[in-house]
This record gives sequence, C-alpha cells and structure tokens, in this order.
Amino acid sequence: MEIQGLLSGLFAGIVIGLIARILVPSMQPIGCLLTVFIGIVGAAGGLALSTGLGWGDSFWLTFITQIVLATVLVGVVAALFRRSAP
Repeated sequence: MEIQGLLSGLFAGIVIGLIARILVPSMQPIGCLLTVFIGIVGAAGGLALSTGLGWGDSFWLTFITQIVLATVLVGVVAALFRRSAP
C-alpha cells in the first residue's frame, strides 16, 4: 500500500469519526484517538458494506453508509466506556 492511500484513509477516518461523534447525542467519554480509530473502522467497513450491497460506485451512498456505521460504533463504544466508568 502506498503512503498516499494510508494518508487518505487516515483523513477519511478523521472526517467520518468527527461527523459520527457530532451526530451521537450526549457527551462521549472517548478520546480523540479512539474517535479517529472508530472513524477509520467505520470508513473501511462502510466501503466494504456498500460495495457488497452493490452501490460502491455511488460516492454519496458510500459516504452515508460510512457515516451511519461510524455513528453506530461511536454510540456503542461510548456506552461501553460509560458502563465501565465508576
């Protein structure tokens, strides 16, 4: 994999993670690095999901799928962190 692909994946993860964190209502007890990691996982998983569903050629459908997946992941991880906090 080229450095350009890694940097674009990191940038997409940052953007998608931040959008997902904004969309989840309430304060999330997760840090910035975890938000970026969740964004990267959401971006990769959303791309795989949209390709599997057959709309991988559409930028907007893929982007929306990535954001929805990352938003669900932020909500789940934030709930897990809230539950483990004293």
